[in-house]
Amino acid sequence: MMSRPRPSVPKGRLGKTMGCLGCLQLVLGVLVIIVSTLSLFRFYSAGFLSNDGDICRHFYGTKDVSGFDINALSARVGEVLDKMANLQEKLESVVRQLEKNKDLAKADIPRSEYKKFLEEEVIQPLYSAHIGLRQIRLPKVEGIRNSTLKEEPLINSFVVEEIRKYITPKENKNGNVNIYGIERVYNTIGHSCILLKKELEEYMDYDIGSYCKDDWPLAQKLMINGCDPVPRRRCLTRASKLYKKPYPINESLWKLPDGGNVRWANYKCRNFECLSSKNPKRGFVKCTGCFEMDKEKLKWVGNATLPVDVLIKDVLAIKPGEIRIGLDFGIGTGTFAARMREQNVTIISTALNLGAPFSETIALRGLVPLYMTLNQRLPFFDNTLDLIHTTGFMDGWIDLQLMDFILFDWDRVLRPGGLLWVDRFFCSRKDLDDYMYMFLQFRYKKHKWALSPKSKDEVFLSAVLEKPPRSL
Repeated sequence: MMSRPRPSVPKGRLGKTMGCLGCLQLVLGVLVIIVSTLSLFRFYSAGFLSNDGDICRHFYGTKDVSGFDINALSARVGEVLDKMANLQEKLESVVRQLEKNKDLAKADIPRSEYKKFLEEEVIQPLYSAHIGLRQIRLPKVEGIRNSTLKEEPLINSFVVEEIRKYITPKENKNGNVNIYGIERVYNTIGHSCILLKKELEEYMDYDIGSYCKDDWPLAQKLMINGCDPVPRRRCLTRASKLYKKPYPINESLWKLPDGGNVRWANYKCRNFECLSSKNPKRGFVKCTGCFEMDKEKLKWVGNATLPVDVLIKDVLAIKPGEIRIGLDFGIGTGTFAARMREQNVTIISTALNLGAPFSETIALRGLVPLYMTLNQRLPFFDNTLDLIHTTGFMDGWIDLQLMDFILFDWDRVLRPGGLLWVDRFFCSRKDLDDYMYMFLQFRYKKHKWALSPKSKDEVFLSAVLEKPPRSL
């Protein structure tokens, strides 16, 4: 077969093409110079080119700079410069090939290919370098409350923006101390252990094979502040000297456990009677009556008094026989799980010992406590749970981006057709639209959606939402 002759390109077009590439090279060269100059100016103004060598003092005005990672920051700068150098080298190589290619005069360059070349080989690398430059964070003199840094120093160890957003501590929306007793929530990938070096070393300082110190609050502090999972230890856990076997399951669900089965040393109270809602010095504020079984028995089964009240029987009626396993994400002594157990539904309850023995109480009632914080990825596989219930814990103090990460994780573990039961979530009226969007963004089917005033400035929201199939 005879080869089809290629259409020739007029010399004028070739000249225009070469002219465009030449102009493009000139423009990119100027951009490289500008970006490089701005980078040098930025680091000069920050003190990186100072002769005195005490760069960190320029940042802080103090010698306390233990948290800042110069090597990580230098690596980020090097990445940006490498991207710009690679882009310039690639463009120069293309221009050289065009100059040497004698067949160019016989070829026609389609507009779509020229556009694709600009987008993939020029614009995207240039944009990536630009974003990389903007993401380089320098510590500031002014700090956040008690911190000496404007942001966490280890953020510059990571390049991908989503990781950086994830590990950036999320400040409480109302600016107050949250339920954990901290001002910010640290999502966990283990990096925060570097910032808690003293506490972590104290936690791991023990005699191998002997009894561990009664230091579970230290481990919990590490978890809450993002150093999680904490290391395993080779020491023996202490137990109460008065420990007795727990009550049988037909009694334990609605009977307060024996106080001798709890180690009380790290609580303000030394017995369950002290944890009564009548005692203002009991050591915690959330779940005021959750150690009083006569009050707990009324939850989720009594008559609804507000539009936001949802009963267990109404939720189970949405999916008869389909709700078998689930998670109760909140704070309490396992009453929701106890009620669901009566309906042959297995519920795991998240629990931290925030001022009282919540985890021990849940277990002594014959239920399953999951000792984890709000900043952890749920330890369940994708599409496995029938139900997630949350109440009294994740309220209007929570940062919106942190809430976004949490809800996407809940969505991950809920099976198609699974239910998300948001129970009496409350926030300020001015923030309501933001929080409602967070719940509605997944386009779940609404089975229940109700609002009710909590106070003059706050409002309750309850919802029962069904995850869509999303078949691929």
